[in-house]
Amino acid sequence: MGGRPGRGYNRRVVENSPLVTAEDEQWMRLALAQAAQAAALGEVPVGAVAVFQGQVIGAGFNRKECDQDPTAHAEMLAIRQAAARQQNWRLIDVTLYCTLEPCPMCAGAMIQARVRRLVYGAPDTKFGADGSIVAVLREPRFNHQIEVTAGVLANEAIALMQAFFRQLRQKSVE
Repeated sequence: MGGRPGRGYNRRVVENSPLVTAEDEQWMRLALAQAAQAAALGEVPVGAVAVFQGQVIGAGFNRKECDQDPTAHAEMLAIRQAAARQQNWRLIDVTLYCTLEPCPMCAGAMIQARVRRLVYGAPDTKFGADGSIVAVLREPRFNHQIEVTAGVLANEAIALMQAFFRQLRQKSVE
């Protein structure tokens, strides 16, 4: 997260799109639980869950600081775990639930993995690749298109981010 901590997470999002199902909210709550684990470790609270045929086959939360790995994003970890569990890099019928709009790296990995559907919560005004900054996930020239549903439990994801960055700012003042 570049710039001033927490900047860009101050807006509320209109939720309850007609495309959002009760299942979407159920899986997003699991992704939010993953994000809370990241926050408990001092990581930016982003979580992801990969679902195939009603089963979680991959989950992850940000571990960039813990692992000192710039690719240890929640989505990347969930994709790796899902591919290992499926024993296949093609995640054709997988839905990935993420608490935050993916960055270009994660969006590219989703396209490479042939993820069928992405459901995410909050927009990311710093690195978002579904149109907040760039539209990687909307690029029609890629050979694979991902169905995207945005804004699912976005206000909960935003609240988690805001609380994390508020706490971070308080620690830096002390």
